[in-house]
Amino acid sequence: MNGTLSQGSWKIGTIMGIPVRVHISWFIIFGFITWSLSTFYFPQEAPDLPAASYWTKGVLAAFLLFASVGFHELAHSLVARRYTIPIESITLFIFGGVAQMQGEPPNPKAEFRIAIAGPLSSFFLAVLFLLLSMNAGGGFKALFSYLARINLIIGAFNLIPGFPMDGGRVLRSAIWKRKKNFFSATRTAAAIGQRIALFFIFFGIFSIFTGMPGGLWLLLIGWFLYTAAQASYQQSTLQESLSGIKVRDIMVKDIVTLSASTTIDEAVNAYFLRYGYGGFPVLRNGDFLGIITLKEVKEVPRADWPVVTVGTAFTTHERKWEVSPEDDAMRALEIMIREDKGRLVIIENGKLSGMITRNGIARYVQIKGT
Repeated sequence: MNGTLSQGSWKIGTIMGIPVRVHISWFIIFGFITWSLSTFYFPQEAPDLPAASYWTKGVLAAFLLFASVGFHELAHSLVARRYTIPIESITLFIFGGVAQMQGEPPNPKAEFRIAIAGPLSSFFLAVLFLLLSMNAGGGFKALFSYLARINLIIGAFNLIPGFPMDGGRVLRSAIWKRKKNFFSATRTAAAIGQRIALFFIFFGIFSIFTGMPGGLWLLLIGWFLYTAAQASYQQSTLQESLSGIKVRDIMVKDIVTLSASTTIDEAVNAYFLRYGYGGFPVLRNGDFLGIITLKEVKEVPRADWPVVTVGTAFTTHERKWEVSPEDDAMRALEIMIREDKGRLVIIENGKLSGMITRNGIARYVQIKGT
């Protein structure tokens, strides 16, 4: 899910060193909330205001709603930082927000505190906006009342024990504490999360056919939660398979390399077709330069293959695309997913000494699971 959110999102700022991003789907729900509040809610709650005031307050309410969601995710992030878990970013999207943590909590207590921080922050905002509404009048009273109710709903909804929602993570912390097994707790919480998501889906379908309001949203939320819970279940299984496995256990040491002077035509016929690999390291005088994959090959016109060399078509290597033999294999896989790379290299003493690939990891997990 995190990788999907990273694509199609833009950074809008930084709060306490944490990048805040907005996904393209955010604009859909932002527009819908602004329209619905300006057209229905504010005219009903404050009928004496001019039409322009309704739209101004509708936009303001939508912004404050997503600021509240950002505050909710920031609470998660700040508690996670106390346990030295790096936060990649906070992303706002159609269903709310997500704090993308680079790692898992070290113990059940940390999991509980990180998870509960979000709902508590929403309840805090609900009380704050309620107090503001009690001391405001007209349109602002309606604005603060709406924000108080919506934050109360956000806090309560997130406490539903369906992983990966906050309530599901609280549930995982309790199971983890009892079973003393993080992976087993994750799978159990994710399975419960899938059942709750299915309830939302079926109830949403029932609501649509019976004319009850909100059926489509329940269906969409249920689908999103089911997908997220399923992904968490699969990730937990993968993490358990790779638990304790180092890059050195999976890395390929006998690497097939390409000289920078090799033509694209020769690289395709003598290497890509012969070995069936998706990419090859490129060397010049023994020095590692980068990787050439089929993606770079396809960017060269077919007629130019006999004259264009690999040295002019490869992707230049960056430090973020290399790992150490002592790194966890799971960390290597997470880097590949985050950077959208099929392979990482191992550099020792300034020389290319090995390579680890997604296919290699998948093959290892498959063999280990048989």
